[in-house]
Amino acid sequence: MKILISLLMILLVSCSTDKPDGKTEAEILYKEALELMEADRFILATEKLNLIKTQHPYSFYATPAELLQADVLYLQENYIESAAAYLLFRDFHPRHEKIPYVVFRIAESYFEQIPDTIDRDLEPALESIKYYEEVIQKYGDSSYKSTAEKKVKKAKSMLREKDVYIADFYFKTKEFSAARYWYLDILENHNDTKTRNHSMFRTILATSELKEWQPCVDYVEKFYQLVDKEQQKEIKLVKEKCQKKL
Repeated sequence: MKILISLLMILLVSCSTDKPDGKTEAEILYKEALELMEADRFILATEKLNLIKTQHPYSFYATPAELLQADVLYLQENYIESAAAYLLFRDFHPRHEKIPYVVFRIAESYFEQIPDTIDRDLEPALESIKYYEEVIQKYGDSSYKSTAEKKVKKAKSMLREKDVYIADFYFKTKEFSAARYWYLDILENHNDTKTRNHSMFRTILATSELKEWQPCVDYVEKFYQLVDKEQQKEIKLVKEKCQKKL
């Protein structure tokens, strides 16, 4: 029995790590949590951070522990929770030196929630754009700007594709009023040349199909110089048709 106990003690000692140095218990707990997070031992890291929160709420390390907890959630891919944690940190510590990082992580947390296909809810894309643009506008001198710009471009591309998908669906199913509404909305919110050409052309066709002859002529005159030459030939014929119906 003594031999077994001795072996167990040796095993426990060999599996343990040296306790980090620190002047206070809160500092030690924080350093332990940091080491555990870096080792992907997220549950144990969270336990250490919770101890700081409950036992040392007014210590210097209480605030860094809040941010580290958000980082742990992000690394665990709990992106809904990490977004909430980073937002809470920003609300309580608006002048903290790491706010540019926090805002960037909020954006990243939403970006990671964007689905792979455009036929699903893209609300996270809108949220990610909002916070990426905050990074670009407020913290343009930070190292996060370049990544933020790339992610905004990708998120906007998905939103544009989704809008075109919806508009085209209504057009194909001959719901021309709804289709026109979406094409006009696309023209209000997107700058991509190809998408705009498509939307202007389809707006004219949808209006013709609705037998709204004067608006059809008006749209042709409004968009004629803006679309490409191939489309100009087609919408000129549509205009002639609509004019004959007036």
